[in-house]
Amino acid sequence: MRVKNLHRWDISARRAVKLQRGLARMVSSKNEVKKAERIAGVDVSYSPKDDTMFAGVVVIDVREWRITETAHDVRRVTFPYVPGLLSFREAPAMLGAFRKLGTVPDVVVVDGQGVAHPRRLGIASHLGLVLDMPTIGCAKSRLCGRHLNVGPRAGDFANLTDGDEVTGRVLRTRDGVKPVYVSVGHKISLSKACEIILDNVSIYRLPEATRAAHAYVTSLRKAGAG
Repeated sequence: MRVKNLHRWDISARRAVKLQRGLARMVSSKNEVKKAERIAGVDVSYSPKDDTMFAGVVVIDVREWRITETAHDVRRVTFPYVPGLLSFREAPAMLGAFRKLGTVPDVVVVDGQGVAHPRRLGIASHLGLVLDMPTIGCAKSRLCGRHLNVGPRAGDFANLTDGDEVTGRVLRTRDGVKPVYVSVGHKISLSKACEIILDNVSIYRLPEATRAAHAYVTSLRKAGAG
């Protein structure tokens, strides 16, 4: 896969915040997904022993519910943990894995935020801009914003708002389970993002692509892959 070179990654946290504000203006919520047959999930796992991180991408063909390709990248952590700046820490390794993919997925699902972020540029949106493709943020917890209670049935949702802006949806993916936080990453509408998430959930609350990516990077970390 081709990856755009939008900016340098070896910058200070202060510069990263300024860059986020500029990049956020480039994010599109216009739906450009024509089909959603090949869904990629991406995740990172950290070594408990040192500063190594293992990034992995898993591509699932949802027509057959099978993994068709995986790719990974192993790097040293060079950016500190700063709330709201996760992409500057993890995206370089994720992009290293994407560069090794032969498949170009239709959509990328990220276990993290898209525009549901204080500066409207979570890791899903940042990756979407660099990859220049549709991405969805599907997080297990909220980073910012408020919402009303969500109904108990699969498909029930409440808007996530920050000020006067709707930044995402709190979506129940299965009856009676905790909801997830879905937001636009890039090149997709919020309604289409939720539709894809619901279509890619099986017996668990999280979409299969991110579940598979989590299992993949966990196995890489345990094996000490290089």
